[in-house]
Amino acid sequence: MSNSDPSSPLPETGRIARRANAADQAGWRRWLPGLRTLRGYQVAWLRHDIVAGLVLTAMLVPVGIAYAEASGVPGIHGLYATIVALLAYAVFGPSRILVLGPDSSLAALILAVVLPLSGGDPHRAVALAGMMAIVSGTVCILAGVVRLGFVTELLSKPIRYGYMNGIALTVLISQLPRLFGFSTEGDGPLGNLKAIAASVMDGKTHSTTLMVGAGTLAVILLLKGSKRLPGILIAVVGATVVVGVLGLATRAGVSVLGVLPQGLPALSIPWITAADIGPVLIGGCAVALVSFADTSVLSRVYAARTRTYVDPNQEMVALGAVNLAAGLFQGFAVSSSSSRTPVAEAAGAKTQLTCVVGALAVALLLVAVPDLLKNLPTSALAAVVIASAIGLIEVADLRRIYRIQRWEFWLPIACTAGVVVLGAIEGIGLAIVIAVIEFLWDAWRPYSAVLGRADGVKGYHDITRYPDARLIPGLVLFRWDAPLFFANAELFHDRALDAVASSPAPVRWLVVAAEPITSVDVTAADMLAELIEALRAAGIQLCFAEMKDPVKDKLKRFGLFAQLGEAAFFPTIGAIVSRYLETHSVDWVDWEDEGR
Repeated sequence: MSNSDPSSPLPETGRIARRANAADQAGWRRWLPGLRTLRGYQVAWLRHDIVAGLVLTAMLVPVGIAYAEASGVPGIHGLYATIVALLAYAVFGPSRILVLGPDSSLAALILAVVLPLSGGDPHRAVALAGMMAIVSGTVCILAGVVRLGFVTELLSKPIRYGYMNGIALTVLISQLPRLFGFSTEGDGPLGNLKAIAASVMDGKTHSTTLMVGAGTLAVILLLKGSKRLPGILIAVVGATVVVGVLGLATRAGVSVLGVLPQGLPALSIPWITAADIGPVLIGGCAVALVSFADTSVLSRVYAARTRTYVDPNQEMVALGAVNLAAGLFQGFAVSSSSSRTPVAEAAGAKTQLTCVVGALAVALLLVAVPDLLKNLPTSALAAVVIASAIGLIEVADLRRIYRIQRWEFWLPIACTAGVVVLGAIEGIGLAIVIAVIEFLWDAWRPYSAVLGRADGVKGYHDITRYPDARLIPGLVLFRWDAPLFFANAELFHDRALDAVASSPAPVRWLVVAAEPITSVDVTAADMLAELIEALRAAGIQLCFAEMKDPVKDKLKRFGLFAQLGEAAFFPTIGAIVSRYLETHSVDWVDWEDEGR
């Protein structure tokens, strides 16, 4: 039985449940884990899921509208995306507690494409955002099917912090005009910030709008740490009541949401023009990357809490299906929610039926009482988004990184600056480039060492760590702490020859302690062939110790194993040292031999 099934018992103490992949399931069970959950559903869970779904609805409505506005599309489409996302993930999602929907981490990416291309036309904006969701969904589904769920792990934690901090600042800046009650036009986040500052200096701030928005933001932030009081709900309802009772929309000119269109989302193909294809494709791929990075992290967190395993590839397929459905039903790209998921958990959610109840409650609102939120001030919606953006900003862990490894601290700073200066889409591209450079840099200049015999310590150790370690005359033990591939092949060649040149005695054997070497590519193999010839010309034999069998198999395919001969490969360093001492007369006595 898959341990991702909520009906599965928790593993007993001292055991870890086997990680069951989606591929382990047969037929429809592989692709529809939600239906598999339904088959094992327990009646005792029903009351908890219904209550949790109704509690969750209180957050779904204001947050969905707020993130839609922040993404550059009418607020109603945030509710459409919410309904579709919750229902689709309940069927395709492997996690039994995760809540998906419109999210602040995607708002800047969607807005970066929608705003310049839509020209202020809401219908164009919806089509562009919908097609981005379809692109994102397609990318996620294809990646999940071919089992590329690991790709987001290639972005290190500091780099993820960097681009998320940059996105958070971009979202925050984009909402400031609505909070202050005016509109601005700027080129990018920095241009918007300059335009905002100029508008404030020119006295364009609408004081009543600002007071309503600032009050809403203050209540959200003050109640953020409370598990019993729903801060967003209290703040939004309070702002709506104040504006409605005092008539601030008509008497003071406070901008409000207005009556929502009545009815449910309908199937609609989001048509775009040929000129839109490039930006939409790039934006959709960026959304896929960010949304899956967020979803996979949150999914793992809640899987750990419930002691279950969630297949990352099925998670990617589920996220793709959700976004594909959102794009086809007048919504936009969605992601997991780090604010709504804890609400569902705290309310007692047991399965994804919680999300189904939430979706049905939102749908009922649109059908029965679409004018319920007509007095909701837009500055309050801006406050909701700003509060969420503030929550995305990571500071504490960056301080820890600064203390333990200074150079890694500057990676997120560079990513944050890239997003803020260049824009959300370009900033994500910069984060990927920095991640690749970081990986190549670590592998390009790995640690290497010459090994010697330290008295009183078993084995052979780095002579820079043990300055008194003795070297065996004519034998150089050289350790390379990385895979051998194109980026570091030349460096390996140079350091190996430097180790030979630095030997105090003429060298007969150069031994590579190959236990840390996990792979060899064609470029590195050609380098080894050149090294063999250079050493043979100097009368030096190249040998390997502790080489892993898969790496040895590669050397056989490259022809290097035959070139060196089987006698050049030894299981341990001790074995090769013993063989060298047997075949060469050198002045050497081991401290262990002296003690016998």
